[in-house]
Amino acid sequence: MADSDDDATQLSAQALAALQEFYQEQSNLEENMTGTLEGDVEKFNPKEDWQLSQFWSDDATAERLTREALAVVGENGRIACVSCPTTYKKIRELKGDGVQAFCLEYDERFKVFGEHFVFYDYNEPLRLPVEFKNSFDLVLVDPPFLSEECLSKVAITVQYLTKDKVLLCTGAVMAEAADRLLGVKLTKFVPTHTHQLQNEFRCYTNYDSFDLDKND
Repeated sequence: MADSDDDATQLSAQALAALQEFYQEQSNLEENMTGTLEGDVEKFNPKEDWQLSQFWSDDATAERLTREALAVVGENGRIACVSCPTTYKKIRELKGDGVQAFCLEYDERFKVFGEHFVFYDYNEPLRLPVEFKNSFDLVLVDPPFLSEECLSKVAITVQYLTKDKVLLCTGAVMAEAADRLLGVKLTKFVPTHTHQLQNEFRCYTNYDSFDLDKND
């Protein structure tokens, strides 16, 4: 075999490093997926998958939304987090023992949340546990796409889950559709993300906000 053939069959150092990094990420993911203890969840910080239209809220936003959610539901309330796993994680960290919170999410990496993870595909908006019907004091939702088609289907899910209160995070361009489909109104709070986005995002509620209408 000629030297050129030898070269062609060998991975470059850069390609080999990339392959090793991939295998390490896979190993870390498998390790995270096997545990459901609180310590495991605290270490679980998956990268955004932009093919799934994932744009994580930054820590300040997740904490602000968590304060709002916990104020709404009180000491023994139930919260459904629909397509907002980073906020769910913050709620899990800060909630009291009496609060129940569930993560409804398409990305199965979040099975690390154990029994509080529920697979959710907005294209099948009512594929949900029957015991979830109208059982949540607050539904906190961040639809993956800025489209009326997506919001319309997510709205079906929200109406199935909620007793009455809804907190929606989505683009400012969705304000009219959000009001029409969910009866939510704009708050003063402007959520921010770990990566800067071109679209302006806002928060909406169908109740008088505890914290989101305060001046920062």
